[in-house]
Amino acid sequence: MSVDLKYTRNIGIMAHIDAGKTTVSERILYYTGINHRMGEVHDGAATMDWMVQEQERGITITSAATTTFWKYNNELYKINLIDTPGHVDFTVEVERSLRVLDGAVAVFCAVGGVEPQSETVWRQADKYKVPRVAFINKMDRTGADFFNVVEQIRERLGANPIPVQLPIGSEDNFLGIVDLIGNKAYIWNKEDLGNTWSEAPVPENMIEEVKEWRHKLLEGAVEEDESLFEKYLHDSDSVSEEDIIAIVRRFTLEMKIVPVVCGSALKNTGVQKVLDAVIRFLPNPLDVESVKGINPWTEKEEERKPDVNEKFSALAFKIATDPYVGRLCFFRVYSGALQAGDTVLNTKTGKKERINRIFQMHSNKQQPVDRIEAGDIGAGVGFKQIRTGDTLCDLSHPIILESMKFPEPVISIAIEPKTQADVDKLIVSLGKLVEEDPTFIVRTDEETGQTIMSGMGELHLDILLDRMRREFGIECNVGNPQVTYKETITRTVEHKEVYKKQTGGRGSYAGLEIIVSPGDDETKNFEFVNEIKGGAIPKEYIPAIEKGLKIATKTGALAGYPVENVKVRLVDGSFHAVDSDAMSFEIASQIALKDAFRKAAPILLEPIMKLEVVTPEQYTGDITGDLNRRRGQIEHVSSRSNFFVISGKVPLSEMFGYVTRLRSLSSGRASSTMEFFKFEPVPLNIAEEVLAKLKGQVQKS
Repeated sequence: MSVDLKYTRNIGIMAHIDAGKTTVSERILYYTGINHRMGEVHDGAATMDWMVQEQERGITITSAATTTFWKYNNELYKINLIDTPGHVDFTVEVERSLRVLDGAVAVFCAVGGVEPQSETVWRQADKYKVPRVAFINKMDRTGADFFNVVEQIRERLGANPIPVQLPIGSEDNFLGIVDLIGNKAYIWNKEDLGNTWSEAPVPENMIEEVKEWRHKLLEGAVEEDESLFEKYLHDSDSVSEEDIIAIVRRFTLEMKIVPVVCGSALKNTGVQKVLDAVIRFLPNPLDVESVKGINPWTEKEEERKPDVNEKFSALAFKIATDPYVGRLCFFRVYSGALQAGDTVLNTKTGKKERINRIFQMHSNKQQPVDRIEAGDIGAGVGFKQIRTGDTLCDLSHPIILESMKFPEPVISIAIEPKTQADVDKLIVSLGKLVEEDPTFIVRTDEETGQTIMSGMGELHLDILLDRMRREFGIECNVGNPQVTYKETITRTVEHKEVYKKQTGGRGSYAGLEIIVSPGDDETKNFEFVNEIKGGAIPKEYIPAIEKGLKIATKTGALAGYPVENVKVRLVDGSFHAVDSDAMSFEIASQIALKDAFRKAAPILLEPIMKLEVVTPEQYTGDITGDLNRRRGQIEHVSSRSNFFVISGKVPLSEMFGYVTRLRSLSSGRASSTMEFFKFEPVPLNIAEEVLAKLKGQVQKS
């Protein structure tokens, strides 16, 4: 049955680790009636943390989707909710979720404020133009400071936070909230787990503060709307609640402001008002612009409206392996509708796919449905070949929607099964895990013959090894973690290559001249420019040359690491009317680029991490000294509540075992967070050590 899309919200919960995302999600499920008891993260009973590893560690590893309903102003709204991880190693889950969501609730800890991963997820939401509501959680904790967090959102995230609520008290005295729009106070009842609350006048000691912040809200909201501004100047009380909600909603959708609400999910205070804010301020599928894509047949841009009568289009944003239904593909439908049993086109593979069954998801449980329509999120089974970011569409109206770009792995380990009988099982299990996770890469080292798995961090690889043991029954021997280095060049060189082979009968011939230089754009790993004039090389061979060059960038001249930030200009060449073919030019271009690399002063690049350490003051000197010994660059030291925050950049290669070292330096009282920043050149003396070590490993094998 078709639904009015204005009553649908597709939202994600995003935040830094330990800000309380999953607790917020659990309270939402409880108060909307989906769950009849509250699942707690610390008890390992959270619905949205369904994986064994999540329950054991008390962290979110995979994004979990669910559908729930919330009544607002006597209208029933459908909310498709995705709870995302906060740990940097699983940032891929946030990236792919934000790509298909219309809005997000950004959760901040009232004590910790804006933390490193908060900045990362905020940037991701900016990239996909996702409007946000900020929820300042944990107002009951010692050191909670609502206005400090609002200021951090402004300064560190470059956003324009506008409080629409103020907390009544804080820490142990946190009782409820004041709604600035309605100018009312709400106090939650602790006896019934926060299911009910009472409306009350604004507390006496807050009247002036509420007046000041309500005035700021009104001024900020009405100043860009001429008719409302006149109304406000004439009589500020004549601006109705509906007027304020409408204008705050408009500016939120335009990403000019971020409405800020507050509460304590763990103490069951304020969560219902977060749901009200989602309905009030975040977009429905009709508010979002029509999705644009490229028609692969005409190569022209087309758009699809969020309308059930449009031709079907959807984006696959997550692949999961379910023990009962097999490969499960999560997708967001942008236009049209899909029936169970329909055949669709995957424009990435060019193949038809029959979707046998469709599900509405509730964490790891599937609820079968017959049909899914524009603006909705669901999952399907029956796919033969599908990857994250693939577009599914109507057979006769193809379109390729914008996919996602994922960060590259920074850490690797060598693995082998403990028993020879598990070799085939290992290959199958790795294939399934690679399919699920675009930031997980498996390759075979040509020099040593070892199987190398690469990921976003030690925790990421640890979880994958644990899954192989539990889900596939494979025990592995694991090598020590190794940093994933890269290579680049520092000089421009010109190189000519003539590839000739005569074997009796038809031979092989390809001639080309290339200029290889450091890239102009650091975001591009490889850039190819065809400058051939006058038919020196027939144009049908150009794609083969580009393909060969791309293959050559996968192994550099120094140590066989991938090459990045390189530009190749094809300036001249020669061919033979009989002996030249695409394969000859592909081989010639690989040889040419490898030889050019050696002449272009190649250097090693290493992953540099952004690090933040939160520590009591007395340990600051020891911790900064230790970071200096690890080649760290300390950028600033600031205070946060009763702690000091040390921020800086440090090479990943120096950070193995850091958590244990930090515990011993601070008697277990300091904590750290780390996220990938960029690849930078390795100092010469360190590069020599790395290359010598690598050479020794190859000789030993």
